[in-house]
Amino acid sequence: MKLVVVSAGLSVPSSTRLLADRLAAAVVGRAPAEVQVVELRDLAVEIAHHFTNGFPGKALAAALAAVTEADGLIVVTPVFSASYSGLFKSFFDVLEPDALAGKPVLIAATGGTARHSLVLDHALRPLFAYLRAVVVPTGVYAASEDWGAEGLPERVERAAGELSALMRGLASARPERPAVTVVPFEEQLAALRPAG
Repeated sequence: MKLVVVSAGLSVPSSTRLLADRLAAAVVGRAPAEVQVVELRDLAVEIAHHFTNGFPGKALAAALAAVTEADGLIVVTPVFSASYSGLFKSFFDVLEPDALAGKPVLIAATGGTARHSLVLDHALRPLFAYLRAVVVPTGVYAASEDWGAEGLPERVERAAGELSALMRGLASARPERPAVTVVPFEEQLAALRPAG
């Protein structure tokens, strides 16, 4: 099985990436899977260019293909202005419309205060419902005070169990999928140029 982690953390080190890594480790502990991490910070310029020219660059094309081909996703964003980050939303805006249909997704977020915990149910869950993903019941929110406190490890484990169960169930019921090919912008331009 293939698990893709999408992390929208902007700083290094990042609490968003830390939460993403903990969730991935908990899922892999239950259902062995190949894990690929997509750091949106590294794709910001290519995402912006995709909006202006309509084509993904090589790194973005690879990330989009990984997300599309994944058996399950963990998506983690920092909270900005009581919602997901613009970079996070922009990445999912450039995905093909049916890329997440029926795909199990674990939603998670980080923030400076527990008051933003409703971002899971008021921003992330509706976004992924619109994309027709199967969102696991337990979302994980980690405020600054949650690190090292009681409760966070239990939420991580519960959400990981839900995602791994969905991934195993859907993988056994799904027919073999053809590989997805996303052609980078540079290659599309080269194909349009006359020979010679």
